[in-house]
Amino acid sequence: MNSPRYSPAGLLVGWRGHRVLLDGGGDAAAGERLDGWLVCDERAELMPQIRRTARALGLTAAVATFGAAGVEIVPLPVSHTSHPTYGYLIRTAGARVVWAPEFWVFPDWAAGVDLMFADAAGWDRPIRFAGGVGGHASVLQVAREACDHRVGRLVFAHIGRPSIRAIERGERLPFGEWGVEGRAYRV
Repeated sequence: MNSPRYSPAGLLVGWRGHRVLLDGGGDAAAGERLDGWLVCDERAELMPQIRRTARALGLTAAVATFGAAGVEIVPLPVSHTSHPTYGYLIRTAGARVVWAPEFWVFPDWAAGVDLMFADAAGWDRPIRFAGGVGGHASVLQVAREACDHRVGRLVFAHIGRPSIRAIERGERLPFGEWGVEGRAYRV
């Protein structure tokens, strides 16, 4: 989903000389050395651009597992649309982080994580895809479920138009925070 205000949702994971990009698009990797480029949806609308940029860096953008120097990044299924889509569980010796920028149903495998980057396309009601093949959970629903699933810190990414309008109205999040482009999140 292209946002009228934000760059495509992406997360650059960096540790001990390694860098892996999750999703992104646009100029997300321009001029950067990457060890891998992982995506949640190989059929996403930004994939042609992501594939071109990844190829120029000598990489293949795909749903895959990556591991090095004590960090493992594993794709796990999410319910989002009619074809297979994924989120990622990032595991270190001392922390677990989830990257799940798009889902219709809160992923149970995110329970108890230290940090979760989650879908924020809809604000107070889910966005259902035509034909009933999935969609996006709402921010208010995700916040509730993240609390129920004991998520330590919740950061909303993939911020869509309904959520942008809520921000402009001054709506407050019941739990979590809005992601900020360029911010470093440490665990």
